[in-house]
This record gives sequence, C-alpha cells and structure tokens, in this order.
Amino acid sequence: MLLEKLLCNIDYCVTKGELNIQINDVKYDNRKVTEGDIFVCIKGTKVDGHNFATDAIERGASVIITEKELNINYDYTEVVVKDSRKALAIISANYFGNPVEKMKLIGVTGTNGKTTTAFMIKSILENEGIKTGLIGTIANYIGNKEIKTERTTPESYELHQLFRQMVDEDVECCVMEVSSHSLELDRVYGIKFNVGIFTNLTRDHLDFHGTFENYYKAKYKLFENSYYKVINIDDKYGERIVEELLIKGEKDRTLSFSISKEADFEGENITINGVLSSFNVINKNDKHKISLQIPGDYNVHNALGAIGATRILGISWDSIINALKNTVVAGRCERIGYEFNKNFEIINDYAHTPDGLENILSTARKFTKNRLICIFGCGGDRDKQKRGEMGEIATRLCDYVIVTSDNPRSEEPIEIINDIVRELKLTNYEIIENRYNAIEKGISICKDGDVLIIAGKGHETYQILKDKVIDFDERKVVKEILERR
Repeated sequence: MLLEKLLCNIDYCVTKGELNIQINDVKYDNRKVTEGDIFVCIKGTKVDGHNFATDAIERGASVIITEKELNINYDYTEVVVKDSRKALAIISANYFGNPVEKMKLIGVTGTNGKTTTAFMIKSILENEGIKTGLIGTIANYIGNKEIKTERTTPESYELHQLFRQMVDEDVECCVMEVSSHSLELDRVYGIKFNVGIFTNLTRDHLDFHGTFENYYKAKYKLFENSYYKVINIDDKYGERIVEELLIKGEKDRTLSFSISKEADFEGENITINGVLSSFNVINKNDKHKISLQIPGDYNVHNALGAIGATRILGISWDSIINALKNTVVAGRCERIGYEFNKNFEIINDYAHTPDGLENILSTARKFTKNRLICIFGCGGDRDKQKRGEMGEIATRLCDYVIVTSDNPRSEEPIEIINDIVRELKLTNYEIIENRYNAIEKGISICKDGDVLIIAGKGHETYQILKDKVIDFDERKVVKEILERR
C-alpha cells in the first residue's frame, strides 16, 4: 500500500524522504521490523520507541513515524506527527482497509462485569443467528473459533488485524471489552461504536491512572465515541455519565438500567436458588422473566446491560431469554469439582478487586448452608492500596480465609500477603503462601454445606512468578486434589 494512503486522516509533516513509496507492513516493535516496513515510534511507560528508530532502519524500515525530528544519517522517509499512538491506530485501520466499518460494534467498559456482559451479548446475538466476534480478557473469538489473548484490549495494530479476520470470516457483529488502559493509550482511537455499555466503576488500576478521576475520564472516552449508550445508574459514576451526556444533548441515545430506580431497563423480583438466579426485566410495556446460570445482583446488572444493548440492535426477546438461561462464563462464579458429588460447593471466580470480592462473597453467603471459606491473594506490581481493603472484606464476610499468592510478578509473595493482613482486626484467617497448598488445605477443611470460594485468577491457566510463567489451572488443581480424597 502507498504510504500516502496509509497516512489518510492524519495531520503530519514529511521532514525527510518522499510519500510515493510502497509499504510492506506496519510495526511498532523494532525487533519485528522487516524490509519495507513502517516503524512507528511509541513512547511506553518503560522505554521510548524513538530510541530504537536507528535499529529499525538498519533492519529494513523505509519509513519512520515519529513525534520529533530524528535526523538519522540513513536513506529513509521521516514523518512527524503530534501523537504517534493515535497515528498508529489510524495507520493500522487504513492498512487493514477499515474493517470495523463493515460490522456492528458493541463496547463494554467498567471495573467489573465486562467479560460476563460481553459473553452474554455474544450468546444472545448467536441465538438470533448472527455470527459474532468477541474481544476480551479470557480470549478472542471469531464465531466459535478461539484465539488466545495477552491483554483485554489488543494494541491498535492487532485490534484492526483481528477486525479484518472477522470481516473476512463473515462476522456481522463484534462485542469487545474496552479496558481503561486501551482508552487511555489510544488503542481504540478513531473507532466508532454502535453501542457502548457501562457496568460500574470501583477501585482498580490506580497504579496506572494515578487518581480515580483520571480512571473515570479514561472510561468516559468510550461514550464520546459510541452512538448509543447503555448505562448502569445504580453506580454513582453511571449517574454522572448520564448527567454529562444529557448536558451534551444525548438524551435520545442514552439508555439506563437499574435494579433499584426508574430506568429504561429495570430488574425486579430477583431470586437466588443456589448458584442459579432469576428476575423480571421491565422495558416500557414489556415484562419478561429472565433466568441465569449465575447468581448475584451484580450479574443481574450484567444481564440488564446485555439486554439493553441487544434490544437496541433489534434482537428478539425470545433470543435474549433463551441465550441468557444457558450462558456460562469461565472463571465467573464457576462451579468446579461438582462432578465428584461432594456435599460442599467449590466456586472459582476472577474477583481481583475489592468490589469484585465483596460481590462474590456476599452472593455466596446467600446460598451457603454452613461455612463460607475463601482463598485469595493480590497481584504483584499492581495497586497496593487495595490489598488491606480486600483482606478486611474477606475476613468480615467469611467464616474462614486462607491468604495466599495470586500472580506476585516481580514482588515477593510474602510481602504482598503481609500487606493484605497487616491491619486486619479479625483473626479468622491463616497464611499459606503456596497457592496449590492453600487450595489443598481449603478443600481438606470443607464440611457438608460449606462453600469454598477460590478468588482472583478465574479463567487464568497460569501463575506469574518473577520472570517465570508456570502452568496453574485451578480447575485441574481442584480435580487432582479431589481425586486423591
């Protein structure tokens, strides 16, 4: 493709070379550059791509996209832009032929609930006969084909590459989790969403955003680029989003959902039967009973967001009802080990924030006949302030807690654990640093009617220890332990 076409819709200045050249591919990692590529210099949190421009040229890059004049003594084309992250997003879209314009796109953002809401939407659309793609935390999907993923929202180049694959495989609609990192780092810059959904906003990622206000502003960017907005107004930040949208004259394209207030989509008569739940949804003159495979008010919120988005797209109530009663999401209030017919429940959940942990434990308490036991830890190299808060929540809501490792990353596991327990007032806990041993101990103390929550890792099948990534699938761990009992 001609360089000039790749730069369409970008303000730029050519400080060296020419535009009339063919481009092979687009790269932002100098180690992957081959002959005839564009290299886009990106400033990261740890390294600056501008420092690797010379290496990229030596590897064959014919064009350098930069935020400043580099004046490297080689024969190449230099294009200066104001923001290279935004430029990468637009160049990537142009390179792959702007595939996102050929699909309907639904974005889901919020601290918790993105994955569950996205899978609910995918299930509903497929029940309606619509081939659907999904981009998210667990994996990316093109219809039923699973593609492993490293982050919730891919970098802009990989994102548009995935959109291209979806369009080539006749995907009509894509639902994607939109993380605050991706919004702040412009991975989704230039993308217009048909529908944007807000689930909630609670403490997380402050190690990256610095302040809660910055975190909120990052999330809000999705709704500046969504035609329709579907907002949880039971969350105070959801109310704020609606208020700001109304001021901008967006009333007709902003829909709300709630389980406690008047809204466009209201959930009422919520009932929990073990790990199942049901509720009535009211939308204008329509009232329908919805059954879910997962419990909790927070999952009713997730379902209402999915219902709102799919009704906007004209999906039938029959498809919504049939899909939701069968939707199960890996690592989201997931029953594991049930095939061994024990008289206690083991539930695996991704809860890794204070709000997420409180939600799953409060919900589990409602169907716990005897003791509620929790195993959890906190991730390393992440917001340290939430550690003590999560320890307080666990010891307050549970009969017994085992504090262990999560993904310690570069930190010492015991130091993370000490942060969790340092200021605890209750003593109904013990420390078992090794996560396998912690799960083994948790299962060994379970009695009839107990519920054991293994929180923090959910769908993950690995554990990050220093610079090593080891296999660690909690479904397999639980099965192995139960087989020995």
